[in-house]
Amino acid sequence: MAEATARRAAASRDNHLTLRRVERQQRIIELLAAARTRVPLRRLAEEFGVAERTIARDLQRLRHSGVPIEVTPGRHGGATVISAHTIPPVTLDFSEVAAVMASLAALGPSVTPSATSAMSKFARVLRH
Repeated sequence: MAEATARRAAASRDNHLTLRRVERQQRIIELLAAARTRVPLRRLAEEFGVAERTIARDLQRLRHSGVPIEVTPGRHGGATVISAHTIPPVTLDFSEVAAVMASLAALGPSVTPSATSAMSKFARVLRH
């Protein structure tokens, strides 16, 4: 019985850490998109209270997921989102909207202003 409780507690911690990582990654994208210049990894690490290596892993995950992030190494390096302000309209079908809404609901639909805005737009469109 104690072993099962320990497994559930570990799974709960893992789920909590995953949600924190996803929230942090969303906030990283928003911060990079709002910045006018490259943001040093050190500044991102300080902003989120994590190690630079954690930020580097987050950026790598985001890049592998298709987020257009450019990372420049070196003393004057940092990260930036490529073409953050020139996004064309996106057409999604019902299943795709539902997938995004479910992900936002798991993260917390009001965890950031952009999450709240996206959830509101999807809900408004689905009502019609």
